[in-house]
Amino acid sequence: MQNQTSVSGMDVSGRRSRVPAVRLSRRGRRELTAYLLISPWLIGFLIFTAGAMLFSLGLTVFETDFLTGFRFVGTQNFARMIEDRLFVKSLGVTFYYVALAVPSQVLIALAIALLLNNSKVAFTGVWRTLYFLPSIVSGIAVSLLWIWIFNPDSGLLNYGLGLIGIKGPRWIYSEQWAVPSLAIISAWGAGSNMLLYLAGLQGIPTSLYEAASIDGANSLTRFVHITIPMLSPTVFFNLVMTLIGAFQVFTGAYVMTGGGPNNATLTVVLYLYRKAFSQLYFGYASVIAWTLFIVIVAFTMVVIRSSDAWVYYEGGLRK
Repeated sequence: MQNQTSVSGMDVSGRRSRVPAVRLSRRGRRELTAYLLISPWLIGFLIFTAGAMLFSLGLTVFETDFLTGFRFVGTQNFARMIEDRLFVKSLGVTFYYVALAVPSQVLIALAIALLLNNSKVAFTGVWRTLYFLPSIVSGIAVSLLWIWIFNPDSGLLNYGLGLIGIKGPRWIYSEQWAVPSLAIISAWGAGSNMLLYLAGLQGIPTSLYEAASIDGANSLTRFVHITIPMLSPTVFFNLVMTLIGAFQVFTGAYVMTGGGPNNATLTVVLYLYRKAFSQLYFGYASVIAWTLFIVIVAFTMVVIRSSDAWVYYEGGLRK
């Protein structure tokens, strides 16, 4: 009996064997289509984000300027960072900025959203657009605008304060007011948070307010017991995103003050930039970058863990 074992798709008699066609289910076809559609982003993420992060992690144990080669230094970069007074200074400046900017952004955006959610306000569409515009303007343009506003001699802000008899400070030219000035700029650009709050407010069922009104609840009671709990997932999201962004503050400090006066606005990212692209200490800069990454992850996890106690979801408090 002739052997009919196939070889490379052909049987011994020379006839082409039939390879069973792979048939995907409807769900399989949809999943394959989805992966094909997102493959450009996945490839870009793996190469330019995940790949760059792994490369940066490897750089932490080297000393290099990318021009004269690599020298293995082990943990020397970490020891150097711990003893670096300017790094400690930059970390303190960043924490100070975060402490000022995050609450102001979250609360001011919420207050604006509450005002613009009122149907009695005229031209709400115009006001929403005006409040949102600063958040999409280039950071460089915003910084240049506020340099003029913060000018202690001819700036718009001190001129306005002078009209009501208040002598304004020197703002970004003062060690005491430089970081608060950057926090003011961040609060001015809280339009994206405001937009999310508006979406959350409009998603709250009006039946809850009607039932509370029938029971005799006043405006404050409705706000505390209905608006805040129902809006808490949006507050949680805005808080996390604002916290992550605040730790990475760079543009304002770089353009407006250059880290001054007397390193008063020397943030971690600005110090990292100096070490990497001005002094070409890429290994040491990578250590700073990963330290900042760990700090951001730690604070983000604290917020996420605390959300069990104050974020309300449809079925009640998350357990």
